[in-house]
Amino acid sequence: MVLVDTSIWIDFFANKQTPHVSVLEFLLAEGEDVCTCGIVLTEVLQGVRDDRIYKKIKSYFNNLIYLPMNQSSFVKSADMYRSLRRNGITIRKSLDCMIAAVAIIHGVQLLHNDRDFDPIEEQCGLKVVKFRKR
Repeated sequence: MVLVDTSIWIDFFANKQTPHVSVLEFLLAEGEDVCTCGIVLTEVLQGVRDDRIYKKIKSYFNNLIYLPMNQSSFVKSADMYRSLRRNGITIRKSLDCMIAAVAIIHGVQLLHNDRDFDPIEEQCGLKVVKFRKR
């Protein structure tokens, strides 16, 4: 099962041909369980300006596995942020810690294209989908 970050969905829905979008397309074609969470859903939908496209994307997300976020998700997120900060690393968007916490708690890999996840992977045990970048 793979949790797909906002950065990938934005490029996917914009029809960008990037290595990470190719990985998502491969996962979907292979029937991999692709999942989302509330933060990703919110970030993707809030950026859609056109109502028709909004409805289409919202409908698309209805077909994905939804990983719930509970109190432990938010505490894990805060703990990771604080731990990284103690080590001199500041995550630019604390929402990325929340997304990573959901992936860690549910034991799924994260597909992303955001450098803020790199130290979370290295120091907090986040598992990410590895692929070759062109």
